[in-house]
Amino acid sequence: MSRRSAVSYSSVANVFGEATSDVPGQPRWNPTTAWNNQLRQLSKQRQYGEALTLYRNMLRSSFFPNSFTFPFLLKSCAFLSLPLTVSQLHAHVIRTGSEPDPYTRSSLINTYSKCSLPHHARKVFDEMPNPTICYNAMISGYSFNSNPLDAVWLFRQMRREEEDGLDVNDNVSVNAVTMLSLVCGCSVATHLKIGACIHGCVVRFGFLTDLAVANSLVTMYGKCGEVEYARQIFDEMFVRDLITWNAMISGYSQNGHARSVLEVYSKMKLSGVSVDAVTLLGVLSACANLGAQGIGREVEREVERHGFGSNPFLRNALVNMYARCGNMTQARRVFDCSGEKSVVSWTAIIGGYGIHGHGEVAIELFDKMVESGVRPDQAVFVSVLSACSHAGLTDRGLEYFEDMKMKYGLQPGPEHYSCVVDLLGRAGRLEEAMDLIRSMKVKPDGAVWGALLGACKIHKNVGLAELAFQHVVELEPMNIGYYVLLSNIYTDANNLEGVLRVRVMMRERKLRKDPGYSYVDYKGKMYVFYSGDLSHPQCKEIYRMLDELENLVNEIHPSDEKCQGRSEELLIGTGVHSEKLAIAFALLNTKSGTDITVMKNLRVWMPLAFTISETESAHARITGEINAALFMWFLMGRAADVAMCAMLQISINKTLKELVWKLLLQVSIYV
Repeated sequence: MSRRSAVSYSSVANVFGEATSDVPGQPRWNPTTAWNNQLRQLSKQRQYGEALTLYRNMLRSSFFPNSFTFPFLLKSCAFLSLPLTVSQLHAHVIRTGSEPDPYTRSSLINTYSKCSLPHHARKVFDEMPNPTICYNAMISGYSFNSNPLDAVWLFRQMRREEEDGLDVNDNVSVNAVTMLSLVCGCSVATHLKIGACIHGCVVRFGFLTDLAVANSLVTMYGKCGEVEYARQIFDEMFVRDLITWNAMISGYSQNGHARSVLEVYSKMKLSGVSVDAVTLLGVLSACANLGAQGIGREVEREVERHGFGSNPFLRNALVNMYARCGNMTQARRVFDCSGEKSVVSWTAIIGGYGIHGHGEVAIELFDKMVESGVRPDQAVFVSVLSACSHAGLTDRGLEYFEDMKMKYGLQPGPEHYSCVVDLLGRAGRLEEAMDLIRSMKVKPDGAVWGALLGACKIHKNVGLAELAFQHVVELEPMNIGYYVLLSNIYTDANNLEGVLRVRVMMRERKLRKDPGYSYVDYKGKMYVFYSGDLSHPQCKEIYRMLDELENLVNEIHPSDEKCQGRSEELLIGTGVHSEKLAIAFALLNTKSGTDITVMKNLRVWMPLAFTISETESAHARITGEINAALFMWFLMGRAADVAMCAMLQISINKTLKELVWKLLLQVSIYV
């Protein structure tokens, strides 16, 4: 018996000693009540294991439970997910004659459902002489086990009984709890149509004004990918609590609407609602996707201000955010200051170094992780293999791939194979990559064939590219990136017929490239620029700077026709690439020495990422870095056509601005 259980047992025994004595004129005390009171306290304090231990002591002491005893015990079983114990308690319920009690029945239904035994719950429901009072419990059980159809059928039965007036006690009325249970069961995309029908019922019965029901609808639409409907409900709500804001932020975050996350977060701060860890996790994810390091720093201050600094999920999110923004110094600072490091923590920092080409550092950290006693999982191997791929460490990557299978007994998934295919492809070992795909024990997904297609672009292997394309479009027919990649492969091979075939396929499938845009974080706000953008208030100043800098390039390359053509585009204000506009805006508005991060949604037209810093000899250093989503390095001044996103990070001093722009525009001419 644990010390805590012994104390509980002792306290109950003392009560028994006092309660069992006869007092003239007073009714005799039922000793079971003392046990029930102690069980209630343990359940209230979430000491569920101790509650079950106390019940065993109660039975050993020859005291018999009653209908008030079992709900506390069943709640403990539901929390601890103990299906066998639930069945034993159910037998005790029957033996003690407590089964007719509706509250006990409802607790049994709820506990069986929480233990993933909905059929047992339904059996209890069907055996009730008057099951109407437990409709909500059974509907909630079906929803909890992702059976919305069964929940809806039971709801319809409930409505028929209500309309026919079969329940004389009026226990079958639909209420907010009913609607809340129905909505919660439709939080996956395959159940969206059912959820929309339930939404109609919510409106019909007038429960849309109930805060909990409205929050559940926002959550449901967000999880189903319909953030527009979620936002419509959100905007129409007169009262919003923390759950409301978190539901909207999580919905946007899960569906890749990072800019909308920051917009909602900004409104939340103005509303006066205090944030919690869930809020900040969603915002940090958005900052990582946008490269919004400035906002991310503000969020880190919020983390410390609210006392969430020890939260491991937030620490890992901060590491990931700084790494995705290219600031590995800050990422490493947060990582080193973390207390106990889980495999998720190691994965975040290893992945950060990997995507920026620091493969040796990533490998060193992986070895330290193993030495510290943390067992690697499949996710960390994805980061390690990706790091080896980006750093060109082909043999080391293959060694880790073998260790994963032989040393750690982990079965590689498609994500691991795509990293190894990319690893071999970058090294020009295309036949080995193809052999690996053929030997896969799992079905290759689009990422695997896409990695091979990207490798074919680097090494100009048209035949293998066509084979990879055939497989990848079967798996992801609407992914326009693969069509663009094959078209570029044909272009490099001067195969105009192939280019036309790809364009016809795109036209038949109604695929169009998304417009390219770049965005920059300035004073906690994201500024977006499109190609040839004229909408910004500082438009004249931006184009004036570009015009002056283009003239500098003309002085360097006076006979370059491409340069002259670009200059003419600047004069008429069209065709100027969005990354140039974003960088010019940042240079106009930032102080000397400020770090500038420019993000782009499509492939980068100039060098994918570079850092320019001043040295004592006033030289500039340009170092290529690539995001993990890219298929290949920026090579020989030529951007990777297949890149779907990229980042430009620049540290600039005022004395070097002219030199920086000369280098920047000089390199971009030849892309």
